[in-house]
Amino acid sequence: MRSSYLFTSESVSEGHPDKVSDQISDAIVDLFLSKDPEARIGCETLTTTQLVVLAGEIRCKGVYENGGWVDGALEEIEKTVRNTVREIGYEQDGFHWRTLSFQNHLHAQSAHIAQGVDASGNKDEGAGDQGIMFGFACDETPDLMPATLYYSHKILEQMAADRHSGAAPFLEPDTKSQVTLRFENGVPVAATAIVVSTQHAPGYDEGEKEAQLHAYVKKVVADVMPAALLSDETVYHINPTGSFEIGGPDGDAGLTGRKIIVDTYGGAAPHGGGAFSGKDPTKVDRSAAYISRYLAKNIVAAGLARRCTIQLAYAIGVSKPLSLYVDTHGTGTVGDDKIEQAIQSIEKLGGLTPRGIRTHLGLNKPIYRKTAAYGHFGRKPEGDFFSWERTDLVEDLKAALA
Repeated sequence: MRSSYLFTSESVSEGHPDKVSDQISDAIVDLFLSKDPEARIGCETLTTTQLVVLAGEIRCKGVYENGGWVDGALEEIEKTVRNTVREIGYEQDGFHWRTLSFQNHLHAQSAHIAQGVDASGNKDEGAGDQGIMFGFACDETPDLMPATLYYSHKILEQMAADRHSGAAPFLEPDTKSQVTLRFENGVPVAATAIVVSTQHAPGYDEGEKEAQLHAYVKKVVADVMPAALLSDETVYHINPTGSFEIGGPDGDAGLTGRKIIVDTYGGAAPHGGGAFSGKDPTKVDRSAAYISRYLAKNIVAAGLARRCTIQLAYAIGVSKPLSLYVDTHGTGTVGDDKIEQAIQSIEKLGGLTPRGIRTHLGLNKPIYRKTAAYGHFGRKPEGDFFSWERTDLVEDLKAALA
């Protein structure tokens, strides 16, 4: 690893058009899982000016049965979509939860896919798709996340909280942030640049109102980031294009799954390429990425490494992973191969099969809308939510390595 370097990560708010799409898709996942824990969902969302379109494949008792929609299901789906947009805060002429047009093109899941995924006879449930998934953890922040992404998320979370509470009424939903940190010997020592572009009410692009907006953003940054990282040399770019009144789906079309680096590790770790939102947990794009993060985080939390990358690989219809790879980037206290063996020996992980992952992390529940903005990782586990952020595997790993 280089001893001195700059690194940057970005985040986008819940009002970013792609994140609006992610949240709608995951709200549909939650709706279906609340009806049927074994539901199969692959829901993609398009958002643009005054329009939301759903497309994808489903199977769900109580919603879609015998090749058709159950009475009231279509109305409940549309209500879920509109409520999601309303909760984000869109009541603009170009995108309004009440008046937008809605199209639903969800249809039945392919029987050929279903036969590969479903358990039958002596066959265990198979993976919902082929692919590679990565998990990552490092000791740069208390939540064991890359610092650049962690602070990018926290800036936007605070701004969104202030917008919803009325503390910052000049803010509109669509916002982006970017944090550049200088690292010395792998440790973040200074913020060299902060970028925040936020949609705003009319008039906040000049004069005293513009100065008020800039001062507000700098205060949020100061509240969120450690004081030791900020200095007079930190460069701020706040709404560098000037005006930002037109935003959200009215300003730029949104699609599910276009912010997968924001969703994961901000570019500090590899990504397998598969999106998370809109997918039920039989899709290993989602569930295996969650268990990979869980494993990496517990490895770092156990003091076995300062940085850890995990890779898992699956084939559609096959239950057992094709490979497990551990890389502690030269920071491990034991060999990476020993950690791989320890993981494979822990029975509660269920062999890292799709069913084993879902059982251990409790994924067959309506828990996904909360994941769809401000990152799937580095969040506080609470009840059923963000179970993959728990560090309850630490003692098992230590015992397996003893």
